[in-house]
Amino acid sequence: MSKFNVNKVKAGDLELKDKVVAINRVVKTTKGGRAFSFSALVVVGNENGIVGHGLGKAKEVQEAIAKGIDDAKKNLIKVPVMKGTIPHDQWAKEGAAKVLIKPAAHGTGVIAGGSMRAVLESAGITDVLAKSLGSANPHTVVKATFKAEALLREPNAVAKTRTMGLKKVFNG
Repeated sequence: MSKFNVNKVKAGDLELKDKVVAINRVVKTTKGGRAFSFSALVVVGNENGIVGHGLGKAKEVQEAIAKGIDDAKKNLIKVPVMKGTIPHDQWAKEGAAKVLIKPAAHGTGVIAGGSMRAVLESAGITDVLAKSLGSANPHTVVKATFKAEALLREPNAVAKTRTMGLKKVFNG
C-alpha cells in the first residue's frame, strides 16, 4: 500500500474499538480425527478517522479474535473524514471484490453491506453511500474497502497539489 497517500498510524495510546466482521471454523481431518481451528476477521478504529483490519487464527475463538485485534493494530491508517462523510467518490478493487463509496448528505447514515459497514463505521464515517460489487467474501470486501479509504485524499492536499484555493477545488 505504499503507492497510496496513506498516513500510517501507530497504535500507541489510541482508544480503539474492535468489531468482529467474520469468524470461520476450519476443520482439518487427521489420522486421529477432526482438528478444529478458527479464523477471525477483525476491524479496529477510533471512530475519528483511524481504522485498521486484521486476521487472527487459533484453536479457540477468543484467542483468534485477540490475535486479529493485534494484527489490526499493526495495519492502522488515517482516513480523511469531513463533516461525517468522505471528501469524494472512490472506487477500489481487491481480488474479485469491487467497492464504490460516495459522500452523502448529513443524516443519510451508513448505507453499506455488512463487512463494508464495519470498516466505514470504525473509521468514524457517519454518512456515506456504498456498494459492494463482485465477490461477497468478507475478507476481500474488507480489504477493498480499506484500499478505497486509503486512496481518499484530503481536500487541502488536492488544493495544494493543484496550486489553487480550496473553494475552487470544490466548485471547480
